[in-house]
Amino acid sequence: MKRKLSSEQAGFLLVFFSGVLWGGSGLFVKWIGSLGATPVFSSFCRMAFALPILAGLTLVKFGPRAFRVSRRTLLSCALMGFVCQAAYNFCYSFAVDELGVSVSTVLLYLSPVFTCLFAYFLFREPIGWRKVVALVVNILGCALTVTGGNLTGFTLSVRGLLFALAAALCYSQSAIIGRFATANANLYAVGTYNFLFATLFLLFTQPWQGMAGKLSPMLLLAGFLYGLIPTALTYLLYFTGLQKIRETGRVPVIASVETVVATLVGIVFFGETVGLANWLGIALVLCSILLLNSKKDS
Repeated sequence: MKRKLSSEQAGFLLVFFSGVLWGGSGLFVKWIGSLGATPVFSSFCRMAFALPILAGLTLVKFGPRAFRVSRRTLLSCALMGFVCQAAYNFCYSFAVDELGVSVSTVLLYLSPVFTCLFAYFLFREPIGWRKVVALVVNILGCALTVTGGNLTGFTLSVRGLLFALAAALCYSQSAIIGRFATANANLYAVGTYNFLFATLFLLFTQPWQGMAGKLSPMLLLAGFLYGLIPTALTYLLYFTGLQKIRETGRVPVIASVETVVATLVGIVFFGETVGLANWLGIALVLCSILLLNSKKDS
């Protein structure tokens, strides 16, 4: 007789699958880029298309009353849009300029540590030995998966390090702020407001610069699918799963499967080559996910 999944196990699977879909974002980024979109426009396009998609789903499924949320929820959505989208993109871009892609990416994967610390102080979630080991293995695995152990071009910059850590801090807040935002409100409506504020904040990056004469029906289609698949639908999977998981600190480790999938997408679709260190990193990421969820932490 088949054993039925518990609510929390279902939550783990939803977060895991959302990480898989996020890992495929590179396909859309490459597609949009090949059509002439700048990185800034791609980020804006993603939020701008996800907004009407999720708003439409909310209206069809729940009606206009779903958009009536408390001020606390609205503030949480504004914080998510500002911290997890606008501030994150700004800090990460600045860190890349100062430190290079490899080092910035490695520091970005310190974000699960920030999530666990915030979850400990805000939600009193325990940090046992199993979680600590899983975090260390996960960070090392993500770093090796992305860089292959090669940090060529590393330049020491205190300002760059601070911006990289700030980017990791912003990145870590999706699960924390999302926990507050979705606590007593409609998940679909919260997502709509999140994308609304993200779109408004990203307007300050002037995404239209460098896009003169490049807009086309194919580019808009690519932007729509980018906003639909690895954004709006993935958001619903991720936060539905988050609501089912008791310990917020486990969420970013599970979602880190995104790194593995992104690497595999690069190999399969773009002919990217990886070495032994990359494969070791992939194995470590998967081991950290299994370790964290094999049994209750102690």
